[in-house]
Amino acid sequence: MTATSISTPTVSRATDTAARRGLDRVGVPGWLQAMPFGLVFLFFFVIPLILVVIVSFWDYNDFEMLPSFTTRSYTENFEGCLVKLPDLCTILRTYVSTAKFCFIVWLTTLIIGFTIAYFLAFHVRSATTQMVLFLVCTIPFWTSNVIRMISWIPLLGRNGLVNEALLRAHIVDKPVEWLLYSPFSVSLAFTHLFTFFMVVPIFNSMMRIDKRLVEAAYDAGASGWQTLWNLIIPLSKPGIVIGSIFVVTIVMGDFITFDVMGGEQIASAGKVVETRLNALQFPPAAANAVILLAVTLLIIVALNRVVDVQKEL
Repeated sequence: MTATSISTPTVSRATDTAARRGLDRVGVPGWLQAMPFGLVFLFFFVIPLILVVIVSFWDYNDFEMLPSFTTRSYTENFEGCLVKLPDLCTILRTYVSTAKFCFIVWLTTLIIGFTIAYFLAFHVRSATTQMVLFLVCTIPFWTSNVIRMISWIPLLGRNGLVNEALLRAHIVDKPVEWLLYSPFSVSLAFTHLFTFFMVVPIFNSMMRIDKRLVEAAYDAGASGWQTLWNLIIPLSKPGIVIGSIFVVTIVMGDFITFDVMGGEQIASAGKVVETRLNALQFPPAAANAVILLAVTLLIIVALNRVVDVQKEL
């Protein structure tokens, strides 16, 4: 085999193997190499999370936290839930509302993100053009989320550009009220903010698909939809699941978007935590944070059952 016939991935793997052997040769074990990241993970994630769980079981009054074990912060959240059945109590209605927005945003970002990634991966032939267009998708991230949210207000407001256009075109007789400070505006803002989190992992998965498989499917007589459904989507599942985890976890804990685009009229799970913190009720805030984390982890586990992300990567 000549040197020119060795593929780039093979060279890369050989280089990584040589580097690992070099580290092993100087006596640096793997656990020691991972220690810096492990320490960062321990001090900035594990320990704060443990402290939040501990505080969630503390008692409190109007003036201070009392370091004595109690489940008061949890029982108060679900107080009256069993009594009101089949009606839902406030906390359950809040989580159902948040889950509804999660599903809507997940679906819209998945459709848009998958379409963009598919176009970049299979319809743009030049690698340079692919990268340029991919970088164009990152332009909105050059500004803060708050600015991007506020930019919708002049467009969707009662006297905004959209209503002006609808009135001048005689499509409506009066300004449309539900365009702003409504579930529609919240979902639109979330889709605008987080579609890129769906584009990146799906595009990465699609770029790993061997284009010869697609050509073989067409040669075998498969239509475009059959190739998409039976080949591209199954091979893109790891990217879809990773993007879904990003979008769902961010939406579940968000409260700023709900406040700005919902006019502080739409409840969310993250808003419950923020309200408790503003009232200086730290144990209930910690309890709600733990509940929110548990619900989010259940969603992630359910998504991971669709595709074993760790195995696929």
